[in-house]
Amino acid sequence: MPSATTGSAALPSSAPPASAPPADQPRGLRANPWLTLIAVAFGLFMVGLDGSVVSIANPEIGRDLKASTADLQWVTNSYLLALAAALILGGKLGDRFGRRTFYLVGVAGFTAASVAIGLAGSIEGVIAFRAVQGFFGALLMPNTLGLLRAVFPPRKFGMAVGIWAMVSSVSTALGPIVGGLLVQHVDWESVFYINAPIGVVALVFSGIVLPQSRNTAAADEKFDLVGVVLLALGLLAVVFGVVKGETWGWTSGGTLGALAAGVVILLVFGGYESRVAAPLLPMRLFRNRALTIGTVITALNFFVLLGVIFFVMLYLQNVRGFSPVEAGVRTLPLSLASVVASPLGAALTDRFGPRLTMPLGMALQAAACFAMPSWSADSSYTTMWPPFIALGLGVGMVMASSSDAIVGNAPVEDGGVAGGLQATALQIGGALGTSVLVSLISSRVGATLTGELTSAGVPAQAAEGLGEAKDAVAMGVVPVSGEMPAQLKAAVVEGSHEAFMNGVHTSVLVAGVLCVAGALVAAAGVRRTGAARP
Repeated sequence: MPSATTGSAALPSSAPPASAPPADQPRGLRANPWLTLIAVAFGLFMVGLDGSVVSIANPEIGRDLKASTADLQWVTNSYLLALAAALILGGKLGDRFGRRTFYLVGVAGFTAASVAIGLAGSIEGVIAFRAVQGFFGALLMPNTLGLLRAVFPPRKFGMAVGIWAMVSSVSTALGPIVGGLLVQHVDWESVFYINAPIGVVALVFSGIVLPQSRNTAAADEKFDLVGVVLLALGLLAVVFGVVKGETWGWTSGGTLGALAAGVVILLVFGGYESRVAAPLLPMRLFRNRALTIGTVITALNFFVLLGVIFFVMLYLQNVRGFSPVEAGVRTLPLSLASVVASPLGAALTDRFGPRLTMPLGMALQAAACFAMPSWSADSSYTTMWPPFIALGLGVGMVMASSSDAIVGNAPVEDGGVAGGLQATALQIGGALGTSVLVSLISSRVGATLTGELTSAGVPAQAAEGLGEAKDAVAMGVVPVSGEMPAQLKAAVVEGSHEAFMNGVHTSVLVAGVLCVAGALVAAAGVRRTGAARP
């Protein structure tokens, strides 16, 4: 793998593996790195699919279990908080005690928690087991990349990461379609039960082919429990502030207090880690500029992807009236483009380094965002699929190159920690994207709804009253009732859709500007030394 460096501070991507006892040396099927890639793909596919089907199941969960909107938010947030708090810990445990071991524990726990969610029978049980599911997902995810880093030679690691990114894209893309079909034709519990057969296959196959790998040099080191507590508390506070910012308000005391507390705790964590002998997250990793920028770009990549996808699904379902399955099918160009771009981005990164592919991927996402202001409430599909393709190409290219920059530039013995760092950046970026972009839509809708309703022909007094429904309109829902005269109803629909589209246009313009900034940072900050490989 080409090394993106900043000189003597760089961490070589081709660092030799830490010495391991003969018992750890892979033999037979476990000596084949491509079988390792297939094995970790099962777990990765399960987690990716689960992440995108839950949003489809939430309405049915609410109706069946008589859950409030706040309850349904916690179905997502409990998972996200547990996942974000434990990802780096999961990678560290794998590095120290065995990546194969903790990957298998993660798969088994994630599968069992998925079944328990379907059997829970109460919204409290669903929320609790979603948190358990998130914790085991945190053991699973970072060790997928840690295992790949340990078994693939540097020259082939970039392509392995590209395929890893492709599997992640495919599973996420299939989620709305699979979830829609299961909810529509079976029940909401089935979107969790589907993890059971995938998990069993993953456990059996992985048990046969996965080699054990660990950082044997850390066997006698004292485990950094203080670092674990500080990092978990800091990440919990930050993610909690992010996910509640949209509902509490970004300037509310609760939001600002949670975010400030999280940042302070993380600063204390960073200072502590720079002094402790065996840190949970070695601060020396960040001496490598490519790794540091790759972490930032990973967060930005998923800020844009998950934020845009969230309001695109609102647009397709609530404004255009498509079913979840129909909406999922219409976003397939995005998913297919990402599938193509992931191995392509890996090959280009392998040949030219991330200094080309990271800026190129962010530029493609910027182009997609700047094209979306042409959308209206009744746009034809021909205006939608080109931005979908550009966004998918950009996301896939950035995912492959940033993963390579983070995990590939970490020493082999820190592969799990690097995988946890990458996954943490991904989760925090996605949470920020959804919350911030939805907040921008809400703010713009609140500022323009009354005016748009009046312009559409709604009487001024009625428009003022309907302005109270701005939260519903920000989700694409039109505040009409069966008692409204047909002419008034049509005017309310037109004005509400215009206000929603105003919010969408503001959000995508902000996202586009951030993509341009990310492209410039990657182009200026990531340096490549050495000749390109043939």
